[in-house]
Amino acid sequence: MNNTTLEHIIKNCPVDNTFKIIGKKFTFHIIRNMAMRNQTRFNEFLGTIENINPKTLSLRLKELEETDIIERTVYDETPIRIEYTLTKKGKDLQGIIDQMATFSMKHYPKTVFKDGKKRNYKQVFKKPVTVLN
Repeated sequence: MNNTTLEHIIKNCPVDNTFKIIGKKFTFHIIRNMAMRNQTRFNEFLGTIENINPKTLSLRLKELEETDIIERTVYDETPIRIEYTLTKKGKDLQGIIDQMATFSMKHYPKTVFKDGKKRNYKQVFKKPVTVLN
């Protein structure tokens, strides 16, 4: 890698870029709930994400839609039904979610588990950690 490319990457840090997209308060909780709890509805998020209010949730969902992390589908029913799903780009965040869960289970088991014992990802989620290709 030449210095110009390295300098460009450092100046335009890909980690910083990811945090700009998913680092706002509650954004990652929404993505996590979609990926790990299969939540798709506004009221599901509202009822399970601690301290989020409807205005902030609406804003975060709109931002995630604008960045192509989620897709909004409106069903022509009475009452109207709206569901949110992860796009391909959004599903690519699964590996990050898995790694974050693994990190906490390994280094902070007393916070994560009632018995305080370490566990690995597969023990808890019954599947291997997702790796981004």
